[in-house]
Amino acid sequence: MDANQQQFENPFGMDADCTNCPNLCDAREHVVHGYGDVGGEFLFIAERPHAGADETGIPFTGDDAGERLQWILGELGFVRSEPDADRPDMQNAFCTYLTRCRHPERPPTKKEIDTCEPYLNAEIRMMNPQIIVPIGQRVIESLAMEYTTRKPEEFNIDEIHATTVRGRGFELVPMLELDRQTDADSEAFIEHLSENVFSRDYRQTKGRQSR
Repeated sequence: MDANQQQFENPFGMDADCTNCPNLCDAREHVVHGYGDVGGEFLFIAERPHAGADETGIPFTGDDAGERLQWILGELGFVRSEPDADRPDMQNAFCTYLTRCRHPERPPTKKEIDTCEPYLNAEIRMMNPQIIVPIGQRVIESLAMEYTTRKPEEFNIDEIHATTVRGRGFELVPMLELDRQTDADSEAFIEHLSENVFSRDYRQTKGRQSR
């Protein structure tokens, strides 16, 4: 699996017609794989595509939740396009999900998350980011055992939003679910990254790379 930084959309060439989860194949519009700068130091992970991303096929686009994240990324210097862009112009950051398909009536099951895990693991392995941003309770719990030294039940996303969690080879900066965030929550996240993460030399030094 090789990265193709000629494109931001699914740059690792993952299966766009995946049928590993039969109960999701008819319910979804698109398989939504990762999007962004494969050389980025910052990896943003949500639980599953929001409704907009399911419709567009591009992570964090097409709805209010996507626009909120794109605005945050723009404030941090990771996005050079408007928050409502169909295909955000990204640098030094990559966006992806635990599960790549959306069921409109329910969250993903544990089995579906486990089935999709190889996609996420491949992205993390290929990118080797410096900072992982788990978006939401389900994501921090899913990453806890492999990427931190703490148990899943020790995390409460409301308490650790916009803080830094030491991990195994990474630092994690958890974020509240986008559809639960207030403007104050978003601003607190931006402030934490700007003042406590960038200041420790996790600056935007890689940018877009040719692969």
